[in-house]
Amino acid sequence: MKISDNKIKRNIFQASSVIRDSKCTVAFTGAGISVESGIPPFRGPDGLWTKYDPVFLDINYFRNNPVKSWQLIKEIFFDFIGKARPNTAHYALSNLEKSGYIHSIITQNIDNLHQEAGSTSVIEYHGTIKNLKCMKCLRRFPSEDISLKRLPPICPECGGLLRPDFVFFGEPIQEEAGQLSRKKAENADVMLLIGTTGEIMPASLIPYTSKNTGATIIEVNISESTYSSKITDIFLHGKASEILTVLAQEVEQERGSHLKY
Repeated sequence: MKISDNKIKRNIFQASSVIRDSKCTVAFTGAGISVESGIPPFRGPDGLWTKYDPVFLDINYFRNNPVKSWQLIKEIFFDFIGKARPNTAHYALSNLEKSGYIHSIITQNIDNLHQEAGSTSVIEYHGTIKNLKCMKCLRRFPSEDISLKRLPPICPECGGLLRPDFVFFGEPIQEEAGQLSRKKAENADVMLLIGTTGEIMPASLIPYTSKNTGATIIEVNISESTYSSKITDIFLHGKASEILTVLAQEVEQERGSHLKY
């Protein structure tokens, strides 16, 4: 894959040099990295919230209307998003991790595509659809082990109501994910922002943590975000799959290794 725009090529070369010299590069990913896997963003003109009322993901609504909530949760997150597969952007990050250039990924996505692509050091800031959690006994179960033919699903251990193990509206970020994300951000000397608008709190604060501790911010996006004019040092304009494929190849080229994606 080739990039024809000279400015983008120069920026990719600059970004690859920064990543090669980094002692700790952390990737921070948003919905934009999964769009090319067929997963639409939640917000924006083509977002899911133009088709669905997001109230079904409010935790109080879920408690009071578990059947109605679960009908849409199953349709969107399990019948649709659950069937998505990683794209070349996910694989590029995975290969950079294997080569020692990416040290961890903090993702706002709940789709598990980073792990399916082979990444192992992944913090799921908003949780995951791969597990269900009992609201009574708090046990977790792999989603694939629980039938969704009858809704709502019930805990096989105690009979309590099962819910997806992601953060609902009206809930705080899970303490472990929040603390670990902050620690990773503080330790990073390079943060690679990919496909995130910077509008979702409190996740949007994480890149600022890295910037405040002296990290270089590299942004990959199809359009400018709230970060672009404030903290971004190198902006790589384009689709995540195209930019990351070329960026990863450029990083690897320094040591004479050419990865295939």
